[in-house]
Amino acid sequence: MAMVKKIKVDTKWIENFLIEVKARNHIIYVDQPEDSGGKNKGITPLEHLLAALGSCICSMAVIIAKQKNIELKNFDVSVEGEIDYDVLLGKSKQPRPGFYKIVVKVKLDAALTDIEKKEFIKEIQSRCPVADGLMNITPLEVIIE
Repeated sequence: MAMVKKIKVDTKWIENFLIEVKARNHIIYVDQPEDSGGKNKGITPLEHLLAALGSCICSMAVIIAKQKNIELKNFDVSVEGEIDYDVLLGKSKQPRPGFYKIVVKVKLDAALTDIEKKEFIKEIQSRCPVADGLMNITPLEVIIE
C-alpha cells in the first residue's frame, strides 16, 4: 500500500427521508421518491451506489485511456441492480438486504479492436475501487459517538 488516502463524506438527516451529503466543498441531497414517502429532492442511496459504480468506471476509463494513449470518442455506462425490497423493509430476512445482481452496460467508441476493447474493459473493472468494494468484502466499522 504505497499511497493510502482517506476519503470522507459527512451525512446529515434533515427531515423525513431528506439527507444532506457533504464531500469536500460539494453538497448533494439524498431522498426517496414521493411514492415511497419522500419528496423526491434527490436520488436514493441505492441509486447513489449504482451511480458511484458507473461514474467510477467512467473515471477509470479516462485514467487508463490517458495512460495508454487511447483516444476515447465516447464512453457511456448504464448500471442496473436487482434488490429484494421485502428484506430492506423488514418484511423478510432472506435472501439479503443488498443488491444480489448488478449489470453494467458500456458503450465504448475508440479506435480499438473488439479484443482490445474487452482488454480495456477488463482493466477498468480490475482497477475500479468502487467495483472492488462491491465484489470483495471490505471491513465496515460503525462507531457511536
